[in-house]
Amino acid sequence: MKNNIPVIAFAAYSGTGKTTLIEKIIRILKSKGLRVAVVKHDAHDFEIDKEGKDSYRFSAAGSDITVIASDKKYARMEKGFVSFKDILADIKDADIILVEGYKGENIPRIGLCRKATGKGFTADYNSFIAIACDYKPENLKVPCFDINDEEGIADFIIDYSKKDKNMEEKKDFSHFNDEGKARMVNVGDKEISHRSAVARGSVIVNKETFELIKSGGMKKGDVLSVAQVAGIMGAKKTPDIIPMCHPIIINGIDLKLSLNEEKCRVDIEACVACDGKTGVEMEALTAVSCAALTVYDMCKAVQKDMEITDICLLKKTGGVHGDYNR
Repeated sequence: MKNNIPVIAFAAYSGTGKTTLIEKIIRILKSKGLRVAVVKHDAHDFEIDKEGKDSYRFSAAGSDITVIASDKKYARMEKGFVSFKDILADIKDADIILVEGYKGENIPRIGLCRKATGKGFTADYNSFIAIACDYKPENLKVPCFDINDEEGIADFIIDYSKKDKNMEEKKDFSHFNDEGKARMVNVGDKEISHRSAVARGSVIVNKETFELIKSGGMKKGDVLSVAQVAGIMGAKKTPDIIPMCHPIIINGIDLKLSLNEEKCRVDIEACVACDGKTGVEMEALTAVSCAALTVYDMCKAVQKDMEITDICLLKKTGGVHGDYNR
């Protein structure tokens, strides 16, 4: 369930002062009349109640869900994993959601950096919607703030949130016009940035087929070499296959096929990169798909029940929504 509340995350290495900055920005946003929600991911287990308190005792006794409420506060403690998507869906009455952590989620991020940490940014700084640091990086293509300029960062967040909320109302059906007809999205106003995507997939075969692939005994030839070329060709032809994909100039395609003897399968991984206004996720996924289909075609005379499986996006970089890691 979507709530259309703008979400902005902060990305930085430990010691940068991320939490302190978020704390100051919360105060500024509150002073401007905004209702702010904050989501913090902790890599370790945590407790929000003190040992000996009633709610702690209920949870320790085995309660799966414990709720504590007063006239001023409400808290719910539930055992088990809750997805980031469900956490956001549970936040109803807020003007903006600030996030610390959840680096694997595909959400807009502000990158933070202090020279003193010696660690730099957590990703290419042009992949963020903005950065805040104590120096001026070279070849910068996104807004840059002094890391101590909390007012400036807060104002940027407000402006970006208004823009993002307007986009949110349309983005679910961005490939359709107002009449519900299919269209190619106009990316003319987007900034050119470096983008990359990595996808994977597998073809599960039987032992006989696996041995023929491994030994080069297939009548049609070297399965892995032909499939590798097919995958590269497929990536280059993606706009001809997927109707709403934009033709882009690809910088490079690295497609690898490997044999997994233990699981009797062919594993495929494709990495595609470009400098453009739109991403290369579909090119990477198409490369894997075409390579997998070619493996099937090369081997179908020997086996008909091969299974093409687990095709998915592993990671992407660049664009206004920043990095994604599966």
